[in-house]
Amino acid sequence: MNFISRRTTLKSLALGAGVSMVSPLSVMSSTKSRKDKLGVALVGLGYYSTDLLAPALEKTEKCYLAGIVTGTPSKAAVWKTKYKIPEKNIYDYESFDSIADNPAIDVIYIVLPPSMHMEYVVRAAKAGKHVWCEKPMAVTVDECQTMIDACKQANVSLSIGYRCQHEPNTKAFQKIVKEQSLGKVLGLDCAAGYRENRTDHWKQKREMGGGVIYDMGVYSIQGARLGAGMEPIAVNSAKVWTERPDIYKDGLGEIVEAELEFPGGVIGTIKTSFGDNMNFLNINCEKGMIEMEPFSAYAGIKGKSPLGEINFPFQQPMEQVWQMDDDAQTIMDGKPQAVPGEEGLRDIRIVQAILKSAETGKKVMI
Repeated sequence: MNFISRRTTLKSLALGAGVSMVSPLSVMSSTKSRKDKLGVALVGLGYYSTDLLAPALEKTEKCYLAGIVTGTPSKAAVWKTKYKIPEKNIYDYESFDSIADNPAIDVIYIVLPPSMHMEYVVRAAKAGKHVWCEKPMAVTVDECQTMIDACKQANVSLSIGYRCQHEPNTKAFQKIVKEQSLGKVLGLDCAAGYRENRTDHWKQKREMGGGVIYDMGVYSIQGARLGAGMEPIAVNSAKVWTERPDIYKDGLGEIVEAELEFPGGVIGTIKTSFGDNMNFLNINCEKGMIEMEPFSAYAGIKGKSPLGEINFPFQQPMEQVWQMDDDAQTIMDGKPQAVPGEEGLRDIRIVQAILKSAETGKKVMI
């Protein structure tokens, strides 16, 4: 194999968006739907693939690790031996498109820096494979729409890797909100962050989709949206700053705060940081508070409310197991995904509104 580093592909991200629309209900493949387990190829073998997705795929019931795409020959050799991956199912970034001819691979899971998501989702769709894409979905709303359109045109499924939406504790607090078991939501506060000590990662590079709002910020946005049970209509205010300008340069955000306005005057405040550890969601309802802490941790999510404890215990990588099994079953059933591309697009629209509000100092309608 002629291994090509994914970093060399950064300049080739601009792809055409003029594609036709197909109803999501038509997203299915008769061949794939008859399989008991779907073969998944992971694209990008960084931390998330290595430490979470690959171990999860050893536990899944509806899918399995069938192939890999990497620009690093040494990684390919390790994974080939460890997971007994056939040579024909190992690709680099130059040979990626030939994956179209491999019937063992049903799903391509994109686990690359955000700036590369659009290119590889579109290429995966053109290869006729169903697509799972890590969050954030992309860097702009236009990129997200291009990805959605490409998958619809190819009649393949697209799902975004929001693992929390597949786990029981998140579903539990959503049920309380939806059924108004504690009355209407009056307001909420959500924060997600950790101390990021790397200094030369894609998260510190604007051109690769870096900045905290695209990474941990999406968790805060998700928490606010799911906690409110509504979509925000405006970003009332936002602030983006860094306390380490030598690392987060030229205005790239290490810390972001924003106030989201929801219908009915419900206000949600969010904070996200690469400087401090934080992970909570407090939902103020008419009859009491739902307190989730942590609300998006890999190793478990738990909380409480006046109705009792919200604590279905589990350990990593079960969130990823549930996520991939759910998404695989949906493909086999020929149904629309629970977390489709449109869900990722909604978050990026809010991200862009937050950045615009911070830049202009004004309220931005969504």
